[in-house]
Amino acid sequence: MCGIVAAAAGNNIVPVLIEGLKKLEYRGYDSAGLAVIGAGAIERVRSTGRVAELEAAATGTRAVTGIAHTRWATHGVPCEKNAHPHVSGTIAVVHNGIIENYETLRRELTAQGYEFTSDTDTESIAHLIQASLQGEPDLFKAVQIACRRLVGAFAIAVIDQNQPGKVVVAREGSPLLLGVSEAGNYAASDASALLQVTRNMVYLENGDIAELTAHSVKIARLDGTPVERPVHVSQLSAAAVELGNYQHYMQKEIFEQPEALANTLEIVGGSKSIQPGIFGAAAADLLADVDSILILACGTSSHSGYTARYWLEAIAGVPCNVEIASEYRYRTSVPNPRQLIVAISQSGETADTLAALRHAKALGQPKTLAICNVPESAIVRECSLRFITRAGPEIGVASTKAFTTQLAALFVLTLVMAKVKGRLSAEQEATYIDQLRHLPVAINKVLQLEPAIKSWAKRFADKHHALFLGRGRHYPIALEGALKLKEISYIHAEAYPAGELKHGPLALVDANMPVISVAPNDQLLDKLKSNLREVQARGGELYVFADADSEIREAEDIHLLRLPEHYGELSPILHVIPLQLLSYHVALVKGTDVDKPRNLAKSVTVE
Repeated sequence: MCGIVAAAAGNNIVPVLIEGLKKLEYRGYDSAGLAVIGAGAIERVRSTGRVAELEAAATGTRAVTGIAHTRWATHGVPCEKNAHPHVSGTIAVVHNGIIENYETLRRELTAQGYEFTSDTDTESIAHLIQASLQGEPDLFKAVQIACRRLVGAFAIAVIDQNQPGKVVVAREGSPLLLGVSEAGNYAASDASALLQVTRNMVYLENGDIAELTAHSVKIARLDGTPVERPVHVSQLSAAAVELGNYQHYMQKEIFEQPEALANTLEIVGGSKSIQPGIFGAAAADLLADVDSILILACGTSSHSGYTARYWLEAIAGVPCNVEIASEYRYRTSVPNPRQLIVAISQSGETADTLAALRHAKALGQPKTLAICNVPESAIVRECSLRFITRAGPEIGVASTKAFTTQLAALFVLTLVMAKVKGRLSAEQEATYIDQLRHLPVAINKVLQLEPAIKSWAKRFADKHHALFLGRGRHYPIALEGALKLKEISYIHAEAYPAGELKHGPLALVDANMPVISVAPNDQLLDKLKSNLREVQARGGELYVFADADSEIREAEDIHLLRLPEHYGELSPILHVIPLQLLSYHVALVKGTDVDKPRNLAKSVTVE
């Protein structure tokens, strides 16, 4: 969601701030701004347009200390007065997260004479820090005092014109990291923003506060206790977050999936057997005592969980439930200490998933596994076991390679659980490992369907609604296809198990409602074909993704594309690829902003 970049260096940091914001554009935003300490005063530039407009407005601005921000509106409409940074007296602040007690603070500070000029919760932070400075002139200590009053999630960066050369940052619930180098010290909400200046990263913990100057970094807890945090060398490269020869990041990431899967499965591909140690040193003992699995996730990640439920129950014989993380902790559930809690998140900072994980642990469920794309993230740090999906940075808001690598990780979990439970023969294990090794090759073949999918996309240009159908383990893939289409093309799309058509959705079918079906050659194919005939009989137009050996024939009202091969249990990973391509090309035809769809953010770090 919102993005922060801050810098204290020995040279002009304005280009660093601007370039950092450009790298954070993928997170989603509606305004941008920066504040620097100029000639003894705060200089602030804000824009409700893109970062490029902010860059133009900031031409000629120079400073060695500053903060910058991209805002995704939570309090107050997108406009310049609500854009960050917010200023109070001598200080300026940027903020990610939500302050839950801001109304109380606003009333208190208004009574003290502070004037609010925005509708945001962030402005209360600015005034609170300024008020703290009246009794404690040191910015570091004043921010400590102010942060103790804040309730909610926050990552903040603050500068004071009376203390030039210094940036103070703090975090509680929202991600924030430091970048350290000989040329200066930096902070950001995402490592990609700092790769331009350093790969040496320090990941702050909840409750940390840090003071940055050009030559030093000081970290303490909000209670004042000094702490040290290790320096990690980021494995990301600046080239990894560049667009290259692709038109959009989403397109790039769709075509990066063979490599992403190969990297993710490297730990499996070089072995003849699957071992629990893939998930951590304690995995063998912990998983042996597991009697069921609960998957917590949101959005696309929840669809990977729904798919895995079919695998875990069919192959491993382990009962599995999937909960939407944003709902789980608001209902009364029955805790089970022997249940494995699996938290799935691309960023590892998804606020709802992180809160659900903590809720499950608080209920007395200590067996936890993180499936995540960011090794240093909060969810990974808070789980007993982990599997890092090596998808590389995913910039497009609509998730693609993160999803398929999550599916691969969950299939590995399925095999490990099956082995632990004595349900996986050596012959089955060898077959599944071979299929996993072959996945990148199989996906490369599916990607070759792109030209045919482009021609299909043109037929969707004037459509306002679409239905997606799937059965069994491919129903969650239909859900994911519908989500992708609505995310980036703004066509209203819904997905149903195909057998549910006659229980209501069939009433929607007519010549203007395209029906997209996932039709692998599995045990449910004959049932699915009957469902497709129901659509035909109502004048519906079908778009079917079938396997090479499926006995489905093209007709005037059935458009058919065949995937090169049927892939058994792993078929869902192959079948989602053409749905991603279809959504992408429909969005191109409709002219929407593919990588930054309206109203959405990449990393949802607030509830």
